[in-house]
Amino acid sequence: MIALKVAAHLEPLGVLPTGARDRRWLDNPAITDKLWPATVETFEMTLISGALAVLLGLLLGLALVTTGKRGQHSNRVVYEVLSQVVNIGRSLPFIILMVAILPLTRIIAGSSLGWQAACVPLTVGAIPFYARLVETAVNNVEAGKVEAALMMGASGNQITWGVLVREALPTLIQSATVTLITLLGYSAMAGAVGGGGLGDLAVQYGFQRNQIDVMIVTVVLIVLIVGIIQLAGDMLSRLVDHR
Repeated sequence: MIALKVAAHLEPLGVLPTGARDRRWLDNPAITDKLWPATVETFEMTLISGALAVLLGLLLGLALVTTGKRGQHSNRVVYEVLSQVVNIGRSLPFIILMVAILPLTRIIAGSSLGWQAACVPLTVGAIPFYARLVETAVNNVEAGKVEAALMMGASGNQITWGVLVREALPTLIQSATVTLITLLGYSAMAGAVGGGGLGDLAVQYGFQRNQIDVMIVTVVLIVLIVGIIQLAGDMLSRLVDHR
């Protein structure tokens, strides 16, 4: 009884009796009890921040295209301001961004810890990244298709959504896939500083407590998730490609 009480007090500190330290793989509570909740948190962080980043990044990217040289409402000043905002957002390392916007995170999420709080910097960091990918994809649409739509009397919204977005959709989906995979990596970094998820599990148990099995399992799981996201993105991209 005394030994069990001592082990219970020492376990949070990573100082366990020899028998407890020898527990590995399916006998390790870090894997049997904590792996699934950490995986769910990683999915929640990635999908929620990814959906918001794709939506807002698409709008920002279209704003860049519209105000650019080839845009329907070309405005050099507005374009340069938006472009610099995107450049600054893309240039900030994610860890620095997390710290820099902690006050905003607390206002939105009510805390700076947990996967909900991690969604804020993840979204903010991914919006300019995806916006630039959107600008590149849309600008690669053939100018002749836009001119043909103008000759047929298409409105500005019809050209933007019916021509530019529609023609660039396969590339936009591929760009969204890249963004989601990038966010998955960022979510692991967020977990290392209290954001939860697989990154938190890998640091707390795999690194700090030297549980190699936990580290291996989390790495393999992240690789599998990346493969699934990439496969789904490739299939969806081919499905909407009408060229």
